[in-house]
Amino acid sequence: MFGKPSRTGRTLQYVALTGYLIFLGFPLVWLVSTAFKPPRELVQLHPTLIPANPTVQNFVQAFTEQELGRAALNSLQVSLASAVLTVLVALPASYALARFRTKLGTAALGWVLLSQLFPFVLLIIPIFLILREVGLANTHAGLVLIYVVWALPFALWMLQGFVRNIPRELEEAASVDGASRLQILRRVVFPLLAPGIVATALFSFISAWNEFFFALVLLKTPDLATLPVTLARFVGIEGTARLGPLAAGSLLATLPSLIFFAFMQRRLSSGSLAGAVKG
Repeated sequence: MFGKPSRTGRTLQYVALTGYLIFLGFPLVWLVSTAFKPPRELVQLHPTLIPANPTVQNFVQAFTEQELGRAALNSLQVSLASAVLTVLVALPASYALARFRTKLGTAALGWVLLSQLFPFVLLIIPIFLILREVGLANTHAGLVLIYVVWALPFALWMLQGFVRNIPRELEEAASVDGASRLQILRRVVFPLLAPGIVATALFSFISAWNEFFFALVLLKTPDLATLPVTLARFVGIEGTARLGPLAAGSLLATLPSLIFFAFMQRRLSSGSLAGAVKG
């Protein structure tokens, strides 16, 4: 019905794609440039992209003035725990929502999505009071609990879409062959859900890794602070930011999420291919 795109059309597509990639990548490139600039180049009237006298002093200051290593470890522990728990809770719940369609399930899914519209400011005080009553205030366990609850609505909505794309005939054929419900889930459903599981884990990890507001309010002990909260300390009370150390710390904070995304993206691709073969 539609012919092959002309050479002009392909050229315009490549130009648009290149522009989009530049738009996405320029902030990261500028962050790298700022992280290696000495203080004099950071305040010059006409900044340049490539530092004239690159230095690693900003990284040294970032680590010596703030405990970035401990904050990164805290963020890693909280983010991994949040991703694992979100997947473990969302997986059976999304299967039930997709396979056992009832009015109650539809209403529950609608309420789950509607809860995402609530602003953080309205929720933080009751959340803090509840966590204080159960002894989870100012703890990583309480923060993980909040991250899991906050990520669940989107995780449920996304995973149940993956479940609905799995043909019921596969489960019925396995049932006819004598497989139990648990065997069907383990051998048929879960392998085909690998791309959805990876995407959910990726979303939960990055969401927890970059979250700032809940960590700022709920964690009062400096040793428990996560990376975004620690990076905020490079901004003074007057709002003046120390651009060099802040850029160096931000660059180091960006790398783990990029590495995690690259690692999980390969699993996402291989999971999609495996699901296509098995389906």
